[in-house]
Amino acid sequence: MTVTVMTHDTSAPRSATGLLLALASATSFGMSGVLARGLLDTGWSAGAAVTVRTLIAATVLLVPGVLALRGRWHLLRDNAGLITVYGISAVAGAQLCYFYAVTYMQVSVALLLEYTAPVAVVLWLWLRHGHRPSGLTVLGAAIAASGLVLVLDVISGAELSTVGVLWALGAMVGAASYFIISADHGNGLPGITLAAGGLLVASVVLLVAGAVGVLPLEAATAAAVYDGHEVPWWLPVLALGLVTAAFAYVTGIEAGRRLGSRLASFVALGEVLAAVVFAWLVLGELPRAVQLAGGLLVLAGVVVVKLGEGRTPLVVEPLPEPEPLSERPAA
Repeated sequence: MTVTVMTHDTSAPRSATGLLLALASATSFGMSGVLARGLLDTGWSAGAAVTVRTLIAATVLLVPGVLALRGRWHLLRDNAGLITVYGISAVAGAQLCYFYAVTYMQVSVALLLEYTAPVAVVLWLWLRHGHRPSGLTVLGAAIAASGLVLVLDVISGAELSTVGVLWALGAMVGAASYFIISADHGNGLPGITLAAGGLLVASVVLLVAGAVGVLPLEAATAAAVYDGHEVPWWLPVLALGLVTAAFAYVTGIEAGRRLGSRLASFVALGEVLAAVVFAWLVLGELPRAVQLAGGLLVLAGVVVVKLGEGRTPLVVEPLPEPEPLSERPAA
């Protein structure tokens, strides 16, 4: 039996690559809201946009995900439960809970509650694995949280709904599970295989939810409009599937395996900043000064968290299998 332990990765280039991948993933995820906005304005339901996005990503990654196994089919059998949990919780669950949350409360408040996921990751690693956060990690979390409040501008006029809060917390659990599962490479699954399997499971869950009437699935073929410019509907649909799902999930998993779930979850806060920037560039929604100030605080918080992680991130590596007694040298 192979046992996994937490150890330090001594490769600085690996950490730098992880940061770049995490930023690429966060930026890609941050584009999804803006692209979906153009479709929603033409009559698409949020459920239809999410389902098509997930289906396209699963279709694109299916063949590369299978090829990455290199015939090691036992990895799928051994990790069938993990892939199912990833697809239901980290992909489908997080998105469904978030969209239900915004039907009961303001989008900014729902986002704020969902993005408490890094705190949940820190608590999980502490309570489950005994990885107590350093003082710098706690300080960085506080700075990033305060910046997030300013970016989302929830101080004035925020309305809370008990049902909405529960749905948003469900989205937070889904997001936290995404970071925790993505960072674990002790299971032997290639990152692209995990992404493909999770997206495939999520697609099935979303289609079933639509079939039973839990998730409205409505689409349209009218041109989408972005800042006064019309584009064919299929263009943002493809971008949602290829960029904000397939590319975003694969890079996010690879980032988590290089940085660890704790640091990767804080770097992922860049998704909110990216969403604000894309709303400015594509929809013409100019960010306010308070949002820009909040963005600087979020970045500062991520830097402090990185310092709190030490020079190298924690990763999971398997211990070597014990040698058979017959092959051991005589004493």
